[in-house]
Amino acid sequence: MKPLSYQVLGLDGMARLGKIETKHGTIDTPTFMPVGTAGTVKAMLPSSLIKTGSQVVLGNTYHLMLRPGSDRIKGLGGLHQFMNWPGPILTDSGGFQVMSLSKLRTLSETGVVFQSHIDGKKYNLTPEVSVNIQQKLDSTITMQLDECPAHTTDKQVIEKSMLMSLRWAERSKDSFINRQGYGLFGIVQGGTFEDFREQSIKGLANIGFHGYAIGGLAVGEPQNTMFEVLDGLIPHIQSSWLTNGVGMAQLALQYGADDFGGTLIGEEVVSCTGARSTELTDKIIVDAIHQIGYQVEERDNFYNPIRTL
Repeated sequence: MKPLSYQVLGLDGMARLGKIETKHGTIDTPTFMPVGTAGTVKAMLPSSLIKTGSQVVLGNTYHLMLRPGSDRIKGLGGLHQFMNWPGPILTDSGGFQVMSLSKLRTLSETGVVFQSHIDGKKYNLTPEVSVNIQQKLDSTITMQLDECPAHTTDKQVIEKSMLMSLRWAERSKDSFINRQGYGLFGIVQGGTFEDFREQSIKGLANIGFHGYAIGGLAVGEPQNTMFEVLDGLIPHIQSSWLTNGVGMAQLALQYGADDFGGTLIGEEVVSCTGARSTELTDKIIVDAIHQIGYQVEERDNFYNPIRTL
């Protein structure tokens, strides 16, 4: 049975142009993935997403587990039918919430016990449960459950976390059911330490996944450190990453994106975790764009220019 496939169409230095063929359609890479955390990209109809040229959207296992629930979504025909999106869907495993909801969870080798930020009910999310939920959702690309630690220079903390994520990766793979056109991705961890990142990559490659993602960045480390980690990973692995937050939005601009607001769709992930943030003001956005040497052009909802800042 053939999983999703990837074809390289062109190379330019360390950059590459490619195509992912999946059960639910083609993804031309590199690509931008709008975030539909709870089964919808806020303020946009599926038809509007298609008009933007978007080919894949992201859903979140943790939030969909809480409401409306994976069994209910499965009973309604899966996440594609539920959100009226015909194309590929990638689902985050819940690993980001291990960090963002650290005050509402208990972490162990078995997995994570979350206390719902909605009603206080407890949920046990293990690698096996996470993969099973994603399969009930009919996710095109399933992500392994990993621990996404906050930035720290404590090597023992990062090593312990990275090794546990590798063990969880193996359990995730054991739980994944291979199907035509579907895939399971491993997630590289290791903080800002190059040796741990390389160890994580080699460990994941030995387990064997259909794709690999870079995790554990834009979690509090300085921006130049984030760039150094990414540059150090390129010789080892080619990957796409989601742009969640200001640091990753700046990075996306430097890699060719031209819409800072679009790259910040991932900020909705933060707001719906219950960790409400009011820090992202207009001034912070403008300053962040100026900081990396770009001019700011404000536009309306129809992309018409309003003013240059």
